[in-house]
Amino acid sequence: MNKIHVPPIKIQGIKTKLVPWIKENVELSENTRWIEPFLGSGVVGFNIAGKNAIFADSNPHTINLYNQLKDKTINSAKIKQFLINEGKNLTEKGQEHYNYIRERFNNEKNPIDFLFLNRSCFNGMIRFNRDLKFNVPYGHKPERFAQAYVTKIINQVKYLETVFSRNNWIFKCQTFEETIKEATKDDFIYCDPPYIGRHVDYYDSWDEKDEIKLHELLVESGAKFILSTWDNNQYRKNEYLDTVWKDCFKLNKEHFYHIGAKEENRNPMIEALIMNNKPKEKLKIISNPKILQLDMYAEMIKIGT
Repeated sequence: MNKIHVPPIKIQGIKTKLVPWIKENVELSENTRWIEPFLGSGVVGFNIAGKNAIFADSNPHTINLYNQLKDKTINSAKIKQFLINEGKNLTEKGQEHYNYIRERFNNEKNPIDFLFLNRSCFNGMIRFNRDLKFNVPYGHKPERFAQAYVTKIINQVKYLETVFSRNNWIFKCQTFEETIKEATKDDFIYCDPPYIGRHVDYYDSWDEKDEIKLHELLVESGAKFILSTWDNNQYRKNEYLDTVWKDCFKLNKEHFYHIGAKEENRNPMIEALIMNNKPKEKLKIISNPKILQLDMYAEMIKIGT
């Protein structure tokens, strides 16, 4: 892939640098429907999906933003003017204005307010409290919406306007269970759930019961699927790969998540792709004959913003 198109929404753990690797192991015909139960930012599906797709997520605000772009309730021109105006206010007032937009968003749920907060909050996080209120603190960058940065965001929005107009892509706010139950054996399912043992927050926690349920639904769907997860880091290993996912195939790649607040906390991780279809890449068999692992890891990659 010559260019990876990055969506306007930022999330921690975004898969931008992993998209080519994932694409190498996806087999889509012209009529294959792409189903993605954990949309996140959308970077994987937006770069790989064909004409037909269902994108779903439990975060209503991302889905609302993309639906309003799709039905042209909002557009790149409106977003540009908004970011310019509110960016000036942020430069003048700093945290006071950030807090004002955050409170307004929590009351009114305006998707452009959500985009503004996402691009000006601390470390590009998306986090909600138990009352589903956005609670990420200010990123302390009053000049955040400089002209070049606004242009970058608007170009990302324009790309989505183009692909949304060309394709039959449906966006739904619903659970992963509801989404996978819509799949048929002719669909392709890509899953990027919260990484078990590594991701817990108030609105999107993930535990062993969820991991087992996800496996059961994917197998029952009869569709081909790929799951993104973690294999190991320098401290520990994902034990569920040898239990819940032991009947699947596995590929590994070393990857660097540039998301820690401090440089020393930004450590490489061994990523895993779990799939029910034999991978294309050269592999060697390890302890379980159905668990396969790459001969060599790719070089460490930093994710930029």
